[in-house]
Amino acid sequence: MGNSITGEIYETLLCHAKPVTSLPIGGITPRLSPTSLTPPPRSPNAICCNFLAPVLRWPSTILCRIYLAEALEYITAWRQATADNPVGICGPIGPTEQLPLVARLVNELGLNLQHAHFWGMDEWFDESTQTEVSPTHPLSFEKADRELCFNRIHKNLAMPEANLHFPKADVAGFQQTWDSGVRCAVMQGGQGEIKHWAFNDPLKREGKWENEPPSAAEYRELATRIVDLHPVTLGQNARTSGGGNITMVPRKAITVGPRETWKADKVSIWHAGMHDNPLGQRLTALMISKGIADSAVPMSLLADHPNVKFNYYRGGLGSCSVEMH
Repeated sequence: MGNSITGEIYETLLCHAKPVTSLPIGGITPRLSPTSLTPPPRSPNAICCNFLAPVLRWPSTILCRIYLAEALEYITAWRQATADNPVGICGPIGPTEQLPLVARLVNELGLNLQHAHFWGMDEWFDESTQTEVSPTHPLSFEKADRELCFNRIHKNLAMPEANLHFPKADVAGFQQTWDSGVRCAVMQGGQGEIKHWAFNDPLKREGKWENEPPSAAEYRELATRIVDLHPVTLGQNARTSGGGNITMVPRKAITVGPRETWKADKVSIWHAGMHDNPLGQRLTALMISKGIADSAVPMSLLADHPNVKFNYYRGGLGSCSVEMH
């Protein structure tokens, strides 16, 4: 059972990022593993920013190295895939900034994805049709994955359509892909303000859970399912993806569950400061490192996963000081 957390913390100056050896988070100091990214030998603007600027929406001089490191996790996973041992990655729609980089790296490296796989982490559920939203929906996660990544990969390198696994309202088929002999090398994600990964929000306090939330063991039994989204999650998605228009955010979603998460070799969480707040980024690191698993803070359940890595952008950690605005 894992009760510690490893990770990378990036300091960035004109996209010349470097990990620091330690950073106290919530009173504890995580163990940090050495980075696989070495500083560029020439001007970081010339090497890094020129490579990224055409495909990214965010300021390339600030965050390009952390998103490039995130994209490399896709490449590392897919390079392991063979006909006898197919390998995949489960990826998020939050963050998304790494996705165009994944496509560009695949194309530049000539990486054939014939035996690689991809699982989408979640998708919105349309209550009016009782099915997953159409890929034409402006907030569709499948739409984002395809437009930002898979449609940009050269056709001779592209992943077969059968190897792309997106959650559906009929969850049985998606669940079966996790037991089909394909190894999930890494489940990658961010952390929401409600402390979720995917849409594993705290369960609604009603019925059996009215007086206390489920135990960690009970929550970990949850598989891919249709969920009611927490109001905090609705507000966050309106802010980050809907321009503030909360009326366009569906109230239900289909999400990968803890059961599938524990089938991944590694869980990799990326904190660029765009999704969760300063307290939240510190809270889950503290709980995981101390082995405190509480379903009211779903991310803390990863304390019991054997291989979890948090990646932080120092400029996005912010401060927990009290200041009125």
